Amino acid sequence: QVQLVESGGGLVQAGGSLRLSCAASGSIFRANVMGWYRQAPGKQRELVAQMDSGGMTNYADSVKGRFAISRDNAKNTVYLQMNSLKPEDTAVYYCRLVILITASEYWGQGTQVTVSS
Repeated sequence: QVQLVESGGGLVQAGGSLRLSCAASGSIFRANVMGWYRQAPGKQRELVAQMDSGGMTNYADSVKGRFAISRDNAKNTVYLQMNSLKPEDTAVYYCRLVILITASEYWGQGTQVTVSS
């Protein structure tokens, strides 16, 4: 059974920074994609950033230059460094893991990020 445990959300003023972490446990295969999505009230869940096990990344245009995704494959952990935060970044942030060999998808429980103006 795969589990994702997120941490690092909170309340920050505009212009501030937060770092999210997501640790995966269980049957994690080496070939996978880990990433972050977010969902604001009344909006659809959207991709923020993702990185595959080879290091290739993909970012939403709205966060390019402000957010950075990284991962520690030895720890099965993905991080999201969020800088220059804006009120529109306020959302619940979810960690997602896709295991390519089985086409399985897993989600974390979500962590709230609130940016005050």
